[in-house]
Amino acid sequence: MLVLLPPSEGKADAGTGRRLDLTRLSLPELTPAREEVLAALVTLATGDPETARATLGLSPGQAGELRRNARLREAATAPAGRIYTGVLYEALDLASLPPAALRAARRSVLVSSGLWGAVRLTDRIPPYRCPIGVKLPGVGALATWWRRALAPAMIEAAGDGPVLDLRSGAYAATWTPRGKLAERTVTVRVLHERDVNGVPVRSVVSHFNKATKGRLVRDLLLAGARPRTADGLVTALRDLKYPVLEQPTATGRPRVVDVVVTEL
Repeated sequence: MLVLLPPSEGKADAGTGRRLDLTRLSLPELTPAREEVLAALVTLATGDPETARATLGLSPGQAGELRRNARLREAATAPAGRIYTGVLYEALDLASLPPAALRAARRSVLVSSGLWGAVRLTDRIPPYRCPIGVKLPGVGALATWWRRALAPAMIEAAGDGPVLDLRSGAYAATWTPRGKLAERTVTVRVLHERDVNGVPVRSVVSHFNKATKGRLVRDLLLAGARPRTADGLVTALRDLKYPVLEQPTATGRPRVVDVVVTEL
């Protein structure tokens, strides 16, 4: 099973180990594309501060993010699983997983990224600021950039097993499974159900959507789930007592399921 996660804006303040080496990251076929994005981001960060802040959507008080980006090639790194510290990763809580579940996470999880394309939890990266919605000089819109580069690497990473796609919409736009692989892909939407005047009402959640997805992946890892098909993946979620509702899916498109939660 391949699990696709979004990154988080929240990141560790600093790495703790060796400098960045793009050639040591997973999915090595992405190295040339990563190098171009990295070069463009560093050039932007070392140029006119106002232009850089506007491009990256930063306020004047976030000048530290520019300094961080300017030093990416020299900055200390840490495993991506420690760099990302947002709500989803807090709920996933990799540090507290038992050894077998942690090994499974390292094998199965890929994290989407505007800067790296996609990385595994063990890949050593520095903290950075590079949202997927950015248009970098010389590179252009990152979603379009990675859409051209990612497909072969992601297809190989998926192998012949199911794909659990938990990416947010902007990151999902960088790669869409097609054909038979799409039919093995399960995309999850989290809905919050609450009682309104005696009537159950469901709505899409945002912030707590991330926490639910983190818990969902954690529960699959702790259960040792190893589904071989999309049907098996949906069954595994139901076995873990997640209320799962399937949506109509066109042939050759990823399956869409709603996970309904009553507590956030």
